[in-house]
Amino acid sequence: MSEEDVARFQEEALTGHRPTWQLGKRAAGVKTADGTSGSYRIEDGFAVFGDAEPEKSRRPERALTGLQRQALDTLGLEPTATLNEIKAKYKELVKRFHPDANGGDRGTEERLKQVIKAYSHLRSSGLVS
Repeated sequence: MSEEDVARFQEEALTGHRPTWQLGKRAAGVKTADGTSGSYRIEDGFAVFGDAEPEKSRRPERALTGLQRQALDTLGLEPTATLNEIKAKYKELVKRFHPDANGGDRGTEERLKQVIKAYSHLRSSGLVS
């Protein structure tokens, strides 16, 4: 072996004869605007690492049956309503439509029954605990 071959072999022995490259090059094959290899691109939706605008938080969509959607419509809520929103709306509607709150007027009693039935269905289906 020549002197150069011996020096190269000794240098490669330091890394177990495995190929190496400088840090920051070939990083995930990402190309920058000038066409050279760049670093990783991080999606920072909550602006933790920069001044980017955070994405609007969305509530997760959940699969609802037709009766659950109808019950939420009866309560006047969106399908993405949270547990606390459902409970608060139910309490508000019961207080509004209860005959005792209306001076004994039984005109809103039918609407009260619909609200109670809708909330009962949501509870029995496990949407509200």
